[in-house]
Amino acid sequence: MTDERKRDAREKITLGGLVVKAGLREADRAFLLGVLMEAAAIGTDTAAHRRLSAVGRKAFHADTQETLESEEKRASGREGV
Repeated sequence: MTDERKRDAREKITLGGLVVKAGLREADRAFLLGVLMEAAAIGTDTAAHRRLSAVGRKAFHADTQETLESEEKRASGREGV
């Protein structure tokens, strides 16, 4: 597999992970494409873009915090507590 194909595959896997992370695993493909096309039409220098970026950053931060707390529990032997 060429490096370009590997990068492309990795990018697609990452993007699919974002769909799952957003809770849209069960959404139909037409809906997902419509949502993404609507989002693509939002200008990057708009209030809507800033608001949606903030929502995404908050979700990533929450996952990071959850992971850190889980790792701390595991390290201290308190997993499942």
